[in-house]
Amino acid sequence: MTGGALLIAGTTSDAGKSMVVAGLCRLLARKGVRVAPFKAQNMSNNSAVTVEGGEIGRAQAMQARAAGLAPSVRFNPILLKPSGDRTSQLVVRGRVAGSVGAGDYFTHRAELAEVVATELASLRSEFDAVICEGAGSPAEINLRATDLANMGLARMGELPVVIVGDIDRGGLLAHLFGTVAVLEPADQRLIAGFVVNKFRGDPALLAPGLDQLAGLTGRPTYGVVPHSDELWLDAEDSLSVQPHRVVGRPQVPRGDDWLTVAAVRLPRISNSTDVEALACEPGVLVRWVSDPADLADVDVVVLPGSKSTVADLAWLRERGLADGIVLHARAGRPVLGVCGGFQMLCRTIDDPVESRAGVTAGLGLLDADIVFDPDKTLAHWESPLHGYEIHHGRVTRSAEDDWLGVGIRRDAVFGTHWHGLLDNDDVRRRWLADVARAAGRTGFVGADDVDVTASRDRQLDVMADLLEAHLDTAAVLALLADGPPDRPVITSALAL
Repeated sequence: MTGGALLIAGTTSDAGKSMVVAGLCRLLARKGVRVAPFKAQNMSNNSAVTVEGGEIGRAQAMQARAAGLAPSVRFNPILLKPSGDRTSQLVVRGRVAGSVGAGDYFTHRAELAEVVATELASLRSEFDAVICEGAGSPAEINLRATDLANMGLARMGELPVVIVGDIDRGGLLAHLFGTVAVLEPADQRLIAGFVVNKFRGDPALLAPGLDQLAGLTGRPTYGVVPHSDELWLDAEDSLSVQPHRVVGRPQVPRGDDWLTVAAVRLPRISNSTDVEALACEPGVLVRWVSDPADLADVDVVVLPGSKSTVADLAWLRERGLADGIVLHARAGRPVLGVCGGFQMLCRTIDDPVESRAGVTAGLGLLDADIVFDPDKTLAHWESPLHGYEIHHGRVTRSAEDDWLGVGIRRDAVFGTHWHGLLDNDDVRRRWLADVARAAGRTGFVGADDVDVTASRDRQLDVMADLLEAHLDTAAVLALLADGPPDRPVITSALAL
């Protein structure tokens, strides 16, 4: 028997598709439904390692957790990791399959479509429901010929489609109408209805517009989901990591001092979610930065992961940030490098793989050398510490002290290849105490009651609760059972 499936698409990136899918997975799992997430093709440098030792988008790992499942390559069979030079690393079923550019991606479509169709059919045969997430917007009709994640997937699986729109951005009713109107009739017939996301006002004021939208499109709005300040962890879209943006919701200190953290917004940043654990702590203010002046008064600098370590290191030097980070460290103030950021802190980087630049001088804050291997290290750890590794570079020589068995340190400079290390509460607390002392923040008092893993789970329940309260769940469940409803075709200007 084939389980039901539906596609959650969006008017734009960052409309909330990932969280709606996660919320639906958690909501259905709480009802005893065997549910799985699915994103045919993701484009993101925020990734996670699966139980098979493969690589998928971090959002799909989060959605799997919402469904009560371990992350699997089945949930995101195609992952594109942008390299910044108009090419992307192509990851198929968790493993690197080469590099592709926008122009030559079309040549891979038939092969990749077979991968997507096989994985979706397999999940539908095993689960009662599969909640699929689109990518970007289905209204990107210039990409329709190669699309595998939006209407291409919907047509492939005869899936009903619900379009989510972020009302915070303005113009939502036009976005919803236009998204349907620009599609060809065969795609339009699969659009079942809409969900309004991140609403902050009086629903009564919006209701007449939704009634008119239903009249114009012949499609209902299944729900108006309120904005929630609790939904900020595991942000996947680059809009969430813009320079000067504060991470999360800063909480007042337990003591007399704040601890300020500058997370460098690298051009090819990867796994930006590593700093979120710090933002969960009372009295810790985390901000994304991109200029040397942003380092002047901060206590801690974090260099996050990068998809192109050598290129982003060159960017640090061009911007003057490299000198600022070195001065910060030589003053005895703390610096943390994670994965690519860790590699930048070392003495040399020998990269014949990503940049093919050969040996490049690092920042020299750690007396260690890095060599890039052709094969990517993919590892997932659960005990005694939990975290994961995704990197080509490895440490070939180090004169530094061991840091917890997962990295190296010199005084207040720390480096690790582990993503998610700071999600370990004891590790994070001890590290924050160390860096507060190094920064001279004697009035900083660490919290002993912050559980980052529980915070991530709590936001999944918050999203499920919001959907249960504000979504016509009976109508959505009917889509899973019955497939695409009979909806009219809109005649748009493009069709005339």
